[in-house]
Amino acid sequence: MGVDELRMTSPEGVEFRDLNGNGVMDPYEDPRLDPGARADDLLRRLSIEEKVGLMFQTVIEAGEDGTLVESSGRISKSATSTVVLEKHLTHFNVHVLEDPRMAARWHNALQGLAARTPHGIPVTISTDPRHAFIENAGVSFTAAAFSQWPEPLGLAALRDAAAVREFADIARQEYVAVGIRAALHPTLDLATEPRWARQAGTFGQDPALVTELAVAYLEGFQLDSLGPGSVACTSKHFPGGGPQKDGEDAHFPYGREQVYPGGRFADHVAPFPAVVRAGTAAIMPYYGMPIGLEVDGKPIEEVGFGYNKQVVTGMLREGLGYQGVVVTDWELVNDNHVGDQVLPARAWGVEHLDPAGRMELILEAGADQFGGEECVEILLDLVAQGRVSEARIDESARRLLLVKFRLGLFDDPYVDEDAAARTVGRADFREAGYAAQAESVTVLTNGADPGAVLPLLPGLRIYAENVSAEVVSRHGTPVDSPEQADVALVRLGAPFEPRSDLFLEAWFHQGSLDFPPGLVSRLARVAAACPLVLDVTMDRPAILTPLLPLAAAVVASFGTSDEALLAALTGQVRLRGRLPFDLPRSMDQVRAHPEDVPGYDDPLFAFGHGLSI
Repeated sequence: MGVDELRMTSPEGVEFRDLNGNGVMDPYEDPRLDPGARADDLLRRLSIEEKVGLMFQTVIEAGEDGTLVESSGRISKSATSTVVLEKHLTHFNVHVLEDPRMAARWHNALQGLAARTPHGIPVTISTDPRHAFIENAGVSFTAAAFSQWPEPLGLAALRDAAAVREFADIARQEYVAVGIRAALHPTLDLATEPRWARQAGTFGQDPALVTELAVAYLEGFQLDSLGPGSVACTSKHFPGGGPQKDGEDAHFPYGREQVYPGGRFADHVAPFPAVVRAGTAAIMPYYGMPIGLEVDGKPIEEVGFGYNKQVVTGMLREGLGYQGVVVTDWELVNDNHVGDQVLPARAWGVEHLDPAGRMELILEAGADQFGGEECVEILLDLVAQGRVSEARIDESARRLLLVKFRLGLFDDPYVDEDAAARTVGRADFREAGYAAQAESVTVLTNGADPGAVLPLLPGLRIYAENVSAEVVSRHGTPVDSPEQADVALVRLGAPFEPRSDLFLEAWFHQGSLDFPPGLVSRLARVAAACPLVLDVTMDRPAILTPLLPLAAAVVASFGTSDEALLAALTGQVRLRGRLPFDLPRSMDQVRAHPEDVPGYDDPLFAFGHGLSI
């Protein structure tokens, strides 16, 4: 960490950062004052351009060598200096971060650039989850240098709020070390529609469990209250994003409709009052457009939740008393063009409006910040035309500044490169993540007593598919065919239908949950030669019905390395995994099931199922 050139000492002996360069400790620079007073003082000093800049949070990319990227990137649209110095943006969603030291160096360079702005407003860096396995630029990143844990579904499978709190506290320390001070998580959506592509990031189908784990998650990230050691959480997606019509994802035009045929809207809202009470720093409404929804006898307008005043102002702000930041989900205003693909703006129900009209409606709904956008000129023009008042801008700008002050960013925005290198991926952090990966493995079937195949005995000859031969060799003898083996171990992913027309589509696992018939037939041949142990990695449920007669044992995992899986299957750890959602019997059952209802009357395996071995 370099020298902070703005740091001074006042005549009274108070150390402060002279953010506006006037040689005087102004109230907003005074660390003795409370965040509200400092935010009020700064707000009075800001130009309309600076206030508007606060209201945008866009994607930023980091140079691998720790430098700022001064060009458009793969997803980011502008050079770093352009968005910071010219557009006055101070909130950024960072994507790929590899080396922790270089990540810290990049962060410090970005804060140094922000210090050159008229009032030295520090930058807030946010991230989607980056501690598990799924790589999807629209949802999450693989752990890379960070400690690696199961997906949130796997944390839910542990049924342990203390374990979730431990994860969140470790993730918080790793984030803070590299300068990430805002988390675009947790995801509180209920996994009630098994075809939906976003279930891996949830805590499953049960409102009570989701609520309990969400509060523990906030406690680990934000600590007792938001302060200099905290990561500010964005709880999402209000008022619950799980019940997508036919399970299609609302990132895409064909998935814009959210439906409640079972009348269970209240279940989906249920986790949010608790996270409001727990002090979540921000809340994100979902993309989805409610269809045929009535609340308290009143029909809800059929527009995306981010545009919906009944939802954001009525239900969230007035109904739940929420006074914090509301940030929209990404790109509600403009289409996103990446390479030769496009992702249309998620302006569901208001596609007819131009970008200015969409932005005006989002502000009327009650949001404070535009996710994934940097089009400050549109908002400035709305203010110039009188369509949006400066008082309305002030309302949101103050909320956004208040979080920065509470996080301590104005007083010390920089991080230590050496500390980042020591902290991220620390051995004890990795060990805790590894243990959670292994313990979350969920045993669905294990033969018939006394014919149980699990735990696997030492020294077996193992035929393996989609498992590292090196890992297998540490637990048995790898062989080349089922006929040579004492047991076969096959890892599968939950089925999906590949799509790649729209940007991001290829990363979203959507469509049928049926395994292809050719795979089933091939596994039958394997099972005829030796006992078959199947692991299915469930980023969403799978139809296991045709596989059960073939397998001697079936387990589900939710983000588990090969080594952690073998540790689980050989009995080296105590398995605690219990299903975080029902597994349906067939696609006919899925299609007949209301998208908003948690669980089935007659599932193949029920929520909470899991055997001990």
